[in-house]
Amino acid sequence: MDIDFLIIGGGIAGTSAGAALSALGSVHLWEGETALGYHASGRSAALFEESYGLAEVIALNKASGPVHHANGYTAPRGLLFLGTPAQSDDLARDITAYGLTPLSPSEATDMIPILNADALAGAGYHAEAYDLDTDRMVQDGARAIRAAGGAIDTGRTVTALEKLSGGWRVSAGAITVTARHVVNAAGAWADGVAAMAGVAPVGLTPMRRSMARLAAPGGLPTADYPMMIGANETWYAKPDAGALLVSPAEEEPSAPMDAFADDMVLAEGLARYQEAVTPEVTRPMSTWAGLRTFAPDRRLVLGRDPAEPSFIWCAGQGGYGFQTAPAASRLLADIVGARPPELDTTTVNAFAPERFA
Repeated sequence: MDIDFLIIGGGIAGTSAGAALSALGSVHLWEGETALGYHASGRSAALFEESYGLAEVIALNKASGPVHHANGYTAPRGLLFLGTPAQSDDLARDITAYGLTPLSPSEATDMIPILNADALAGAGYHAEAYDLDTDRMVQDGARAIRAAGGAIDTGRTVTALEKLSGGWRVSAGAITVTARHVVNAAGAWADGVAAMAGVAPVGLTPMRRSMARLAAPGGLPTADYPMMIGANETWYAKPDAGALLVSPAEEEPSAPMDAFADDMVLAEGLARYQEAVTPEVTRPMSTWAGLRTFAPDRRLVLGRDPAEPSFIWCAGQGGYGFQTAPAASRLLADIVGARPPELDTTTVNAFAPERFA
């Protein structure tokens, strides 16, 4: 065999997995696009909030936090949930779920002057939410792969996977390699990669999420604003390089593709955001969309396929890919290397591919 691990996918899932697996053998990563982190990883809201996700995902968040902070990936941001009178019950649930500090409308407006206090029933704040340097995370993973003697090729779309005795023959057009293991980190395309390999898909669903970039509301500086989220995640807004990113926070099933924003859904989301602020929403400077890919139970899929152990899943990151990457990649390497994981058995089993067998 040419290599030990062929990673398919060059987002945060693939680069972090490749970095962790480099201690166990030779790694080669193929990315179909011309750059790493092109799809979901390049379109992330990039926030580390420890309490975001199901209980098992939160366990990964907590295990990842020290790595994020130690590597300098985090920068203070804060998180502010906002609720209208019609959303009072939703806001109360968010405050409990995230352990937020309740704020009155006037206290929230003191924090973010563009808010419309008359339209709000209340808010909830959490200071310990952080921006993540997503580009550095992807590039650091790539550097670790190369430093261990591995290789990364972009523009390599997998066209065939053939099972061999002791491994795989993988082709991208006329280019072919053999590998002892295939690591499926293909994001929205992961079930398709599995089917190509003759491995049963796990039922992944790519979900579109649209985004608009708005000029700073009222021309006011936004850099110090916390991320704002409408109660029950009906919209969110986040400062970005002197502007404001606003999303309707939709989850619309999609085929795997280079996603684009839905103008009607985006307009509806901007209208929900407009309810909470006083400056009039202006025409977006730009719009785009990304795909967040979920397993049926919204937990990551990490580990060897139960029917074909040389096929390794690293998929279903959903909206948790960056914040869970350090712990998820370490767990994957522990599983593949038959090492005792740092996480408890219940949590580890919650991510196992065999739960779908």
